[in-house]
Amino acid sequence: MSQITAFKDLRVLDMAWVVAGPLIGRALAINGATVVRVESSTRLDTARMMGPFPDGVANTEKSALFESCNVGKLGLTLDMSTEQGKAIVRELVAWADVVLESFSPGQMASWGLGYDDLRVINPNIIMLSTSLMGQTGPWSGFAGFGNVGAAISGYQALVGWPERLPAGPYGPYTDFVGPRFALLTLLGALDHRRRTGEGCYLDVSQCEAGIQFLAPQIADCAATGRIVETQGNRDPGMAPHGVFRCASVNTQDESWVAISVASDAQWQRLAGIIGGEPLASDPRFDTLTARKHNEQLLEELVAQWTASLTALQVEVTLQHAGIAAHNVASSQDLLEDAQLRHRQHFIELPHELMGTAIVENASYQLSATPPKFERPAPHYRRDNAYVLQTLLEYSQARITELEEQGVFK
Repeated sequence: MSQITAFKDLRVLDMAWVVAGPLIGRALAINGATVVRVESSTRLDTARMMGPFPDGVANTEKSALFESCNVGKLGLTLDMSTEQGKAIVRELVAWADVVLESFSPGQMASWGLGYDDLRVINPNIIMLSTSLMGQTGPWSGFAGFGNVGAAISGYQALVGWPERLPAGPYGPYTDFVGPRFALLTLLGALDHRRRTGEGCYLDVSQCEAGIQFLAPQIADCAATGRIVETQGNRDPGMAPHGVFRCASVNTQDESWVAISVASDAQWQRLAGIIGGEPLASDPRFDTLTARKHNEQLLEELVAQWTASLTALQVEVTLQHAGIAAHNVASSQDLLEDAQLRHRQHFIELPHELMGTAIVENASYQLSATPPKFERPAPHYRRDNAYVLQTLLEYSQARITELEEQGVFK
């Protein structure tokens, strides 16, 4: 018996690129939807150029980032600058239930593929556009990636050390927040169509999705006028709360551990481990208020203790004492992590060009309809014949004619 999947009969035309858009299609694909991703080798997807690459050798068809963002999809290599290419996309619109796109606002309309155009072809279509600032408003045309989105959303000003230049969260933060909001929005649209038969247009602003995670800080500013500032690794409700250097296992790599103490009882246990009864009974640290007042000294005491131990030793000691702690994991640590291995977080798939592709599993597991990973991300032209012959029912003669016209590039 074949495995039951959540989106078994859902058909998706995926015209998204880079990260934020493709992750939406990925979630649908690994949960059973037939997702056809349209791209062109003449307009390279940024994710194909970012890597990392096997053996560190750049190759646009061997990018690990592209693989993980597009696993499970079918691929159609198509030159959208040709009228024939646009015509094929219109036929895919008629075939599809959902169209995803993440171009700059206005690009789809310039091709004659805006929502109003798509509704003429398929009245029940659901179209989802995801862009940095949304499709409307004075900043809708602002171009950028998720690192810029993190700045606009307020994160770059919050992450870093006091009195230093902003450090910002690593990477394109809103590229990974936006798709989660978009997926839930799309599920709502699918349920609405199931009940009413009506399609709709969804406009997802990645920056606005990112702002949702700063709701407490925004509400506090609105109520009190306080503007939150950078505080390094500290937390207003916990102390100590930080990342501390440890003894290195070898001379080449630094070693760090993250520690969070959430209560006075946890502090008593940590103090007993670090300095015994004298530190546990020190009134300068017996309450959160006292620890925050003496936070610099507190962190120095913790750092002196961690400096003599490896990160793993600190992690094991504190976790056994009921205190949140973990080594600052490297990429190699993640691949070897026992919990991630148990959860099968990293999946190996056979790949025609690389031999093996490693992709991330879903971060959630649905008991009745678990995700499945049937194929790696498409390389150029891999699925052209299947999409054209099986899904669109083109004859071989028509495909050959289009090939000769240079449409598939």
